[in-house]
Amino acid sequence: MPAFDRQPNRPVTEAVTLSERAAMLVEQDILAGHLAPGSRLGIVDLVQRYEIGATPLREGLSRLMSRGLIVGTGQRGFRVADISREDLLDITCMRTAIEIEAIRLAIVNGDDAWEAGIVSALHQMRRHIERTGDEFREGAEDFDRLHKGFHTALLAACGSKRMLSAHSDLYDQAYRYRRVMMRSFDSGKKFVRAHQLLADRIIARDIPGSQAMLEAHLRSTMDFVYPSGSKS
Repeated sequence: MPAFDRQPNRPVTEAVTLSERAAMLVEQDILAGHLAPGSRLGIVDLVQRYEIGATPLREGLSRLMSRGLIVGTGQRGFRVADISREDLLDITCMRTAIEIEAIRLAIVNGDDAWEAGIVSALHQMRRHIERTGDEFREGAEDFDRLHKGFHTALLAACGSKRMLSAHSDLYDQAYRYRRVMMRSFDSGKKFVRAHQLLADRIIARDIPGSQAMLEAHLRSTMDFVYPSGSKS
């Protein structure tokens, strides 16, 4: 039995930390493609892979179930969630519904500090891409953090923690699909320009224009990965 499971009196904070770490490690491997869609997540294998006890590992997997990255298979078994056109469409519909309202609220409530946060997030992402040239990509830790940080900054003033939490979870769920789309970008300048236009429209406080542009931005992954008429 793993050493962690032989310590029933360990502090609760340690147990929480271990389960959070387990969730983080499994999530990273799922998003990076190291754990393939549909693959079985055997507890014994994962214990050896991450050197974390079975109990916190199961707790970590349960966390990822609530976020849609893994699914249960009965008798406390787990596997990586499959990817499909229907799944991405569902994610995109949910993101659109939440973020369209969140951006409206952010524009209504946002102050100068909110605008500065958007400008700063865009600048950091631009500088990273300038340093890495056209080699930027999903899966690179710094780029992932900056890209998500920009999209979070757009919505930051919406005033709803639940909206921001839902945005974060759905952004991560779309990640595996977005990695495919990112292969189509052969120019960092084009990527930055698309995000610059979105930021400019939002900072201009154009609610209808911002909502339309954001919706098109969110749908771009769907349109690229599963073109119209595609059933795969």
